[in-house]
Amino acid sequence: MALRQTLCVSMLVAASPAPAAEDFIEGVYLQSEELCAKAKKETLQSVIDAGNIVLSAHGLQSVEYNCEFLQITKATLSPSWAVTAICQEPGFIFPDVLSVTQMSPTQIDLVSVRPVVDESEQAGNGGSYVLCNGVALP
Repeated sequence: MALRQTLCVSMLVAASPAPAAEDFIEGVYLQSEELCAKAKKETLQSVIDAGNIVLSAHGLQSVEYNCEFLQITKATLSPSWAVTAICQEPGFIFPDVLSVTQMSPTQIDLVSVRPVVDESEQAGNGGSYVLCNGVALP
């Protein structure tokens, strides 16, 4: 009987989604302070509609593109997290693994394991993002 209860609890734990790291990023991040100013002056949605990427604790979001963060693991020796994500664009869904590093209280850097196919393309899901105080997700 005890074995059956242990097995049921183990199966429940294995099936539960992994919790996010307690101190993961908070707020809305864009790729420049100018974009943050534009989002405050106009709306964040207008910045997104112009083709810019928004970073939040939920993932990356843009027009017809998003990456949902699924599992977040905090590093022990650096202000970084390893993140698994499912990304999608029209007609294409793919997994990604990213490192998310807090470079300063207002700057986050992302590095993706996904290779860049086209040299003119941005560095996949990688890049530097700045915190946009006073801007909220739509």
